[in-house]
Amino acid sequence: MSVTHETDDVRVAQIGEYQIITRPPRKDLVALVEIAAQVARVPLATINLITDTHQHQIATSGFDASVCAREDSMCNLVLHDPEPVVVEDASLDPRFADNPFVTGQIGDVRFYATHQLRTPKGVVIGTLCVFDTEPRTITAEQEQALRALADRVVDLLELELRTRELSASVGRLEEVQAELKRSNEQLAAFAGQVSHDLRNPLTAVSMALRMLSDELAERDVQRESGLQYLLARAISGSSRMQSLIDDLLAFARLGGELQRRPVDLAVVMREVTEDLSAALEGATLEVEDLPVVTGDAVQLRAVLQNLVANAAKFTRPGEKAHVSVCSHRRGDSWRIEVVDRGIGVPAGQRLRVFQPLARVDDSVEGSGIGLTTCRRIVEAHGGRIGLEESPYGGTTAWFELPA
Repeated sequence: MSVTHETDDVRVAQIGEYQIITRPPRKDLVALVEIAAQVARVPLATINLITDTHQHQIATSGFDASVCAREDSMCNLVLHDPEPVVVEDASLDPRFADNPFVTGQIGDVRFYATHQLRTPKGVVIGTLCVFDTEPRTITAEQEQALRALADRVVDLLELELRTRELSASVGRLEEVQAELKRSNEQLAAFAGQVSHDLRNPLTAVSMALRMLSDELAERDVQRESGLQYLLARAISGSSRMQSLIDDLLAFARLGGELQRRPVDLAVVMREVTEDLSAALEGATLEVEDLPVVTGDAVQLRAVLQNLVANAAKFTRPGEKAHVSVCSHRRGDSWRIEVVDRGIGVPAGQRLRVFQPLARVDDSVEGSGIGLTTCRRIVEAHGGRIGLEESPYGGTTAWFELPA
């Protein structure tokens, strides 16, 4: 079989992955070569790796390892023979009679047996070779044992390679964990600062609203009762905003605990409807029965509020929003769906929009972090979230939570 440059390149690349020809002989390979010599009852044995230019003896028994030109190698002549080669007297074999390892220029080989080293990828990288300076034969059982030892050579090379790759992967994982820890420490510091910066003005607003509400209550003027109602809604909304800020920023910290308790999503949806009254003005909102799940009420409200707000926001030109919220039991999970009749999300974008700052329509106001937050919250609850095309050509935003 002729050896092409492509075959050489593949073999050299495979040998390079094993990282062995530039290292001192490995004890496990030397021990295996010694066993091969004992099995064949010959004084000499070696493991040869053959590159595009040289033969490298990476482990030997009975002589010192060396490197020779590939054209001088006996094993190179039969490297791609389909079966192991066993020669009683190489000086009488036309393939080897003029080889320097036979003529005395490098060696005086007579008995010669070689077995391919074939990797799991099918690449022949070299041979396990046993030989003697005297003619001899070996039995079929000995030849079979040498074939098995050749396979073990490759096993040892593969084991060391996979161990090295695993160690490298562990090292990279440790680096990622260290970077994640550093990033989370920065995130925790940022979250604390943002919480402080937002809490103070929000507290001031809430206090002013309460003072104004108290003053109107003292005046008890009937014509101002509508204003009192609006103030009550504003106070309620600011309280929920305060809770939302505190919990979401706490969740941003690594290891932030969810406040897990039974959550009636129907009650949560009523709060969401109230909070989004301005965004839903003129819209049609249909809410079917929603289940009670276990989770963090504040954070699940953030998910529903974000999905409903998106459904109300991304409408077709000249049309009012039409949004329906429903649920279905699927095995051990509840699936909550927010269905709209808006502009929809292209199939190729339905995963990307859950990445930070990803946006599909820049003409609509938004930060591009809402769906990312939803995904984090749902996954923290042990659930899944995604987008599909709705029956009306719009979007069905869904999330599943353990029942």
